[in-house]
Amino acid sequence: MQIVFEAEHPLQAVLIVSLQTHDLWCRYMIEATVRSAAEYDLPGVLNLYRHLHPHDPQLETATAERVWSTLLTSNFMTVIVAQAAEMLVSSCTLAIVPNLSRGGRSYGVIENVVTHADYRRLGLGGRVLAHALDIAWQADCYKVLLATGSKRETTLRFYEGAGFLRGGKTYFEVRRP
Repeated sequence: MQIVFEAEHPLQAVLIVSLQTHDLWCRYMIEATVRSAAEYDLPGVLNLYRHLHPHDPQLETATAERVWSTLLTSNFMTVIVAQAAEMLVSSCTLAIVPNLSRGGRSYGVIENVVTHADYRRLGLGGRVLAHALDIAWQADCYKVLLATGSKRETTLRFYEGAGFLRGGKTYFEVRRP
């Protein structure tokens, strides 16, 4: 299926957009506000995390509320969300870590990058990451780290498109036994 917009003025171009590909049409149709999360966003963020880790058990309400309160009141953490209409559709968490090296400049760490499955490839994840980077640069961070468990080339290219470099440092991880 194709939609054709014909220009009213002869100098304007004709725009043909295919709805079979997740492309330009969708990019311009989604209006979203990117902002720091607020207390009332907890249910929406928890819903988004079902798209990030669908097999994780659901948090108990008391645990979720306690952790959410800690995140929102921390001077070092910012949860960033993209909201389309009344729904949260993308999010990430930025930690700004104080640092005694690099002239005392902090560094940022981004985790929990997620976009609702129905809203992917619309530029929303990139906008959330750009907002996180703006916050980090305003805080005078000298770098921002992002780790992903994904091995999919499309995901890795998405992060590169957002400005992150592959292979800069070697990342190691240990998980609690």
